[in-house]
Amino acid sequence: MPLITLNAVDYSVGGPLLLERVDLAIESGERIALIGRNGAGKSTLLRLLAGELKPDDGEVRREGGVRVARLEQEVPAGASGSVFDVVAEGLGALGAALAAYHHLIHQDEVDIDALSRAQAEIEAGGGWAIDQRVTEVLERLDLDGDADFSRLSGGMKRRVLLARALAGAPDLLLLDEPTNHLDIAAIDWLEGFLKSWAGALVFITHDRRFLRALATRIVEIDRGQVTGWPGDWDNYLRRKEERLNAEAQENARFDKMLAQEEAWIRQGIKARRTRDEGRVRRLKAMRSERAERREHMGNVRMDTAQAGASGKKVIEAKAVSFAFGERPLVRDFSSTILRGDRIGLIGPNGSGKTTLLKLLLGQLQPQAGELRIGTQLQVAYFDQYRATLREDWNALENVAEGLEFVEVGGKRKHVVGYLQDFLFTPERARAPITRLSGGERNRLLLAKLFAQPSNLLVMDEPTNDLDVETLELLEELLAEYEGTLLLVSHDRDFLDNVVTSTLVMEGEGRVGEYVGGYSDWLRQRPQAQAAHSAAGPARREDASGVVGTPPAQAAAPAAARRKLSYKDARELEQLPARIEALETRLAEMTGALADPAFFRDDGSAIAAHNAAMAELQTGLDAAYARWEALEAGPE
Repeated sequence: MPLITLNAVDYSVGGPLLLERVDLAIESGERIALIGRNGAGKSTLLRLLAGELKPDDGEVRREGGVRVARLEQEVPAGASGSVFDVVAEGLGALGAALAAYHHLIHQDEVDIDALSRAQAEIEAGGGWAIDQRVTEVLERLDLDGDADFSRLSGGMKRRVLLARALAGAPDLLLLDEPTNHLDIAAIDWLEGFLKSWAGALVFITHDRRFLRALATRIVEIDRGQVTGWPGDWDNYLRRKEERLNAEAQENARFDKMLAQEEAWIRQGIKARRTRDEGRVRRLKAMRSERAERREHMGNVRMDTAQAGASGKKVIEAKAVSFAFGERPLVRDFSSTILRGDRIGLIGPNGSGKTTLLKLLLGQLQPQAGELRIGTQLQVAYFDQYRATLREDWNALENVAEGLEFVEVGGKRKHVVGYLQDFLFTPERARAPITRLSGGERNRLLLAKLFAQPSNLLVMDEPTNDLDVETLELLEELLAEYEGTLLLVSHDRDFLDNVVTSTLVMEGEGRVGEYVGGYSDWLRQRPQAQAAHSAAGPARREDASGVVGTPPAQAAAPAAARRKLSYKDARELEQLPARIEALETRLAEMTGALADPAFFRDDGSAIAAHNAAMAELQTGLDAAYARWEALEAGPE
């Protein structure tokens, strides 16, 4: 029996329906990735599932007693108090009593009467078990219940809000961009935590690696329609491309037929005198159908306003050090950044990435060492907190700043037309930015950034809230950028696709420099750790919490490996046929989802089908992993 079922749900915020006749069933134990373009209605659908919004039409049916919790996209502005207070807020009146009790028992002089009242209220609501659950959640998420929420970093605030969502032990957990402001170590932790989460999960994310690791089903919102796909991201991309091609062909066929009918109706007097009234009615129906067609949203068109070339040597650091009090953030750092370098900065939140950026840009002076900044630099800065956007201005004013035209890519463009390249209609461009979604604000910040001539681009978490299509276009633009790029990001795939080298905050002020992106750093990291350790072949854990392979083992040449045993060799020989059989079966079960009759079955049959597909996908992943392991040979 589904936890929540949506039947023919419509929802609109003015204009075309944001969600149109949506049918969706969420089964226990599912992990659903909700995807779609910015503004397609993903967050709205989460709020409908949470019961925070009511549909304009249709039905949202919940099983009795189903508990739902939602993690918002943005940290609430009014959240304050201790971490325990914020977590307890999600429990209503009982949570308030628990928070009051928690504060009373930590006071030097305890108010006995107030403590008795709080205890009575907690006991009446069976709250001691919930108090224990809150304590366990705080421990699992490594949170200090007495810490001041307002003083936490963005990533830690998100972790507190996740704790608040989990404290109520929901049957369905709704997460809106849960990786925003989390560092790579925290994202890895969250992946593992959610994989072991027993309840159902619906999440929105721009992080493709996070999506691949978690999703057992993908649900896409496109022009108001909601479509379900099995949880294989690559299969989804293939099927979506096929669907869009089929849709384009069908639209072309329809438009050709409509043009022929329009030509017929405009023929001479003889044809009009003898025309078929049934054909005229069909033409009217076709005109109506064409008028109601919702075209696929176009892609963002990005280009940068290039400045003149900078000097060949952009930044040179020699033995640079910087500390806050007794805590070293950067220690004895030396590097040379040349024109055209694309450098990624990696490290946990609070490790000193922003400090290193400010040192490299000359905004902070090193306490030791020497820093030289090159000539003819024009810097454009992308701020993850969007502080450069003025809330009292609309999108047009934020980009134009009093001008009517911008020059981008060697072309002069009117500001309204330029914003249309970033998918802002003229009406949306003149709307207050307080009405823009998180993804739209990020697109606006990109538009503002790329309108500035630059040869040094500094980007701090530019991927937050962007849809996948825009993210991929941004990757292409940055890969072709002729200037120098400094990029802070926790999106592992984005780093791999954009940067040519990485600076890694390794703890205690050490800054490691590596060739390549995130995956290249993972491969090189054991050798780097060996330079700082005399621990021999033992496994080590670095500042990000990831255990590395001993350098000696990682560097072992393939020639020194043992041959496969007869059993392993036989398994390797049989694996391709096994993989092919699994892929064939998975394709057959995927095909069944395309049949509308499939969803007329009862919920238990659909759940069994989805569970079988998830099991097949797990088996296929394991078979591929085993094949790679056997191909590599035993250590």
